[in-house]
Amino acid sequence: MTNAIRRFYSVIPAGGIGSRLWPLSRADAPKFLHDLTGSGVTLLRATWDRLAPIAGDERIMVVTGRAHRSAVEAQLPEIADENIVLEADPRDSTVAICLAAAILHRREPDVIVGSFAADHVIRGDRIFRSAVQHAIVAADAGYITAIGIRPTEPAIGFGYIKTGADLGIEDSDGTLTVDSFVEKPDLERAKEYVESGGYLWNAGMFISRADVLLDELASNEPELHAAIIELAAAWDDPTTRGPAVDRLWPTLKKIAIDYSVAEPAAAKGRMAVVPGHFDWDDVGDFASLAKLNSNGRVGDLAILGENARVLSDASSGIVVSHSDRVVSLIGVRDIVVVDTPDALLVTTSENAQRVKGVVDALKISGRDDVL
Repeated sequence: MTNAIRRFYSVIPAGGIGSRLWPLSRADAPKFLHDLTGSGVTLLRATWDRLAPIAGDERIMVVTGRAHRSAVEAQLPEIADENIVLEADPRDSTVAICLAAAILHRREPDVIVGSFAADHVIRGDRIFRSAVQHAIVAADAGYITAIGIRPTEPAIGFGYIKTGADLGIEDSDGTLTVDSFVEKPDLERAKEYVESGGYLWNAGMFISRADVLLDELASNEPELHAAIIELAAAWDDPTTRGPAVDRLWPTLKKIAIDYSVAEPAAAKGRMAVVPGHFDWDDVGDFASLAKLNSNGRVGDLAILGENARVLSDASSGIVVSHSDRVVSLIGVRDIVVVDTPDALLVTTSENAQRVKGVVDALKISGRDDVL
């Protein structure tokens, strides 16, 4: 285990705006740059602090957009310049993760990489570290390894992993084969998954030897793999990187790593999963945010905002205030109010997933000024 952990490198994809958290999350202030838990640190900083004890500050790479470089560097003053990978424009998780893996593979041929989103909330750092260490061992044995979360409820906002038999890997007790990945289910199906005990939430955490990950990508998406390898070959030379990005970036296919690597690898028996017993949430909408900030107690009103001015009488839900207005709630249940200087959102927890539709409508109408 010790040898494998020494070869481990963390990768933090820090992209996307978190459209279901609009108007709090914007293109110039995405979800990962916010403190959504009242901890005093952003989600990105919390992710770094969680990974540093495993990999070390010098072995964490962040993949982000060019527009966010200064904000990322301000949040993470420890990061080495060579460990910031800037995307010309978003190309989804396959490019973010596999380009990082390809760059690191050229630097260290036997490197093990782990991808951890910049905008998730995790509680129970010691248990998290143990799960990552077990996943590193499974990865060293040749598996592309996910960390799945034991469901606490029949959630419909997450994908699921159907688990198989115990792999019996030494120093990676309890690591299971992945039978298949399952898309977000309806409520009845989610209840069946939880009751069966054979499913985990897909937390989007993947650990693998870089060579194994890239081989799987080559098998499933050969053109994308070839372009990523060519980009990686030019990346560490400032004289060749720019021309390579200009030429190759527009050709890169947008595809999630679940489809390009994880699902095909599971079908071939190359995917493993370590069950995680820590608290995890991808903070996918304001309903999730309300739970995180009210300790899950029904009837609470969660309030976010450094100078929030909120009056409440017999109300529950969440208020996020980034303006100087007084927000008054009387007798409303499971309300979501997000008040910013240029946009106001009012909905309910039940409809929180539909906020993305508002963002899509604003894009179509050309209202980029509020995105």
